[in-house]
Amino acid sequence: MTDQFPNGFPPGLMISAPASGTGKTTVMLGLLRALAEDGLKVQPYKSGPDYIDPAFHFAAAKRPSFNLDTWAMDSGLLNAVAGQAAGAEICIGEGSMGLFDGVATRGQTGFGSSAETAKRMGWPVVLVIDVGGQAQSAAATALGFKSYDPDVPFAGVILNRVASPRHERLTRLGMERAGVKVLGSLPRRGDLALPERHLGLIQAVEHPDLEAAIAGYATFLRDHVDLDAIKAAAMSAAAPAPSTLPSPPAQRIALARDAAFSFTYPHLLTGWREAGAEILPFSPLADEAPAADADLVWLPGGYPELHGGTLAAAENFRAGLRKHAETRPVHGECGGYMALGEALIDKEGNRHQMAGLLRLVTSYEKRKFHLGYRRAVLQAQMPGFNTGAALRGHEFHYSTILDEPDAPLAQVMDADGNPVPETGSIKGHVTGTFFHLITGEGV
Repeated sequence: MTDQFPNGFPPGLMISAPASGTGKTTVMLGLLRALAEDGLKVQPYKSGPDYIDPAFHFAAAKRPSFNLDTWAMDSGLLNAVAGQAAGAEICIGEGSMGLFDGVATRGQTGFGSSAETAKRMGWPVVLVIDVGGQAQSAAATALGFKSYDPDVPFAGVILNRVASPRHERLTRLGMERAGVKVLGSLPRRGDLALPERHLGLIQAVEHPDLEAAIAGYATFLRDHVDLDAIKAAAMSAAAPAPSTLPSPPAQRIALARDAAFSFTYPHLLTGWREAGAEILPFSPLADEAPAADADLVWLPGGYPELHGGTLAAAENFRAGLRKHAETRPVHGECGGYMALGEALIDKEGNRHQMAGLLRLVTSYEKRKFHLGYRRAVLQAQMPGFNTGAALRGHEFHYSTILDEPDAPLAQVMDADGNPVPETGSIKGHVTGTFFHLITGEGV
């Protein structure tokens, strides 16, 4: 930790909102870039189980972003993730959904809300409010969020989608009467939204001109937000106790990495590398086989349903995968799990042959939304964990299982302890889950 701050840890802020869709990601990316342009070393974070936003944060801040998750993570892991801010001068966290939104049943340290993250880290909240269709009434929303939990520090609001100078004047008047500080006022613009698809934002690597977009957000923020007031509002809790990130499941890990397979939580990869593991990236879409001398092949989640034909034609990739699976472990998460199966049916109803290491058949034609935290108790070994281990993760996809005849890998439950049918599979050295691993309990 740096010792240039009174409590040994860089100050920070939480960018949150009353609900999803209010523009907080635009504010986050613009703020990250603007502060970096001012010469600050900015450490980004994401509150909650999101694996798309951190890649956008990295593009904006040029520093890896990490997830803080009070439902999935115990105090030790939260401390280790917070410790990634060593050397930074300011931390900026982006919340998930609304500020106080979480699950109903307590997890390892909390319910998974952004408010809990802000409180734990000592970060004052900057609330991004969409004031479209209202004026002074927006102050009632802001005041409610400010007073709902007095233990959550509150910096002020940024007004978004302001229609006119008169609209701004009336809205500011309401905030003044409510005693809420206005840190910025963003005019309504139709060109600021990031492209989206069925899981939310497209991946950062897929954006047609991400650098220009982020530069534009930064300029927009500079023109309409009081950056000096933002920096002055940043605070932090005491420096977290030293702790370590999760250990690697093998020494040499062949990791699928391309537009079809990219969803891995940053704290896992950082922990693996810090413990001395070698990460050997390869691209199934480019028909690359995993490294022949790898100890483990790991297929992350992503969008294989958008690349079914390419994967079906990737003979070199599939042959290398099958060769590895004869003697050594292969694991897939969500999209990676689907790619290890027998077949994948795309949204047009076309059936694509997958690796066939598992007998799983999935369909994106028959769409069903699967979303939520998962707790899994392993009924067999998987890379890095023994039978009986309890894992914490998150599931987020639209695919439907048509056939899952292999032995179940785990007993899987949602955040409230209710069983879910996506148990994962094991066959020989091959394992797969529909949830994305965040951490194992007690590791």
